[in-house]
Amino acid sequence: MCTIDRRQAGFSFIELIIFIVVVSAGLSGVLMVMDVSVKSSADPLLRKQTVAAAESLLEEIMLKKYADPAGGYTGTNRALFDDVGDYAGYSTTGGIVDFTGASIAALSRYNVSSVTVVPLTLNSINVKRVTVTVTGPAGSIDLTSYKTNY
Repeated sequence: MCTIDRRQAGFSFIELIIFIVVVSAGLSGVLMVMDVSVKSSADPLLRKQTVAAAESLLEEIMLKKYADPAGGYTGTNRALFDDVGDYAGYSTTGGIVDFTGASIAALSRYNVSSVTVVPLTLNSINVKRVTVTVTGPAGSIDLTSYKTNY
């Protein structure tokens, strides 16, 4: 006859339950971390897109002249803006548009909330502080730069 030694019969029911509880706790912890990272992974993309739209407009403004040239443009057509001051008060409501006014479909959920141009004197140097505010699905972004006449 074959006899089985009780000490080598396998796992007890209590040991199996403890193993399942420990593995379940570890697995739920890993899944919670993955859930948080997946939920927040789209937000940085939306924020980066908002920053990119603001940077693009700010760069466009900074490439313009400091002051209105002789016979300069004074209208509201962005394609004809010729100095930094022309952008004061500029905003969009139907999404981001290029400098010609053509709508950019991929940026329809983003808007230029405001552009402010404030003349200042810093250390006896005349400057203009330009602030661009762009609003998107992830919130608002304000970017500020200074333009001098040098």
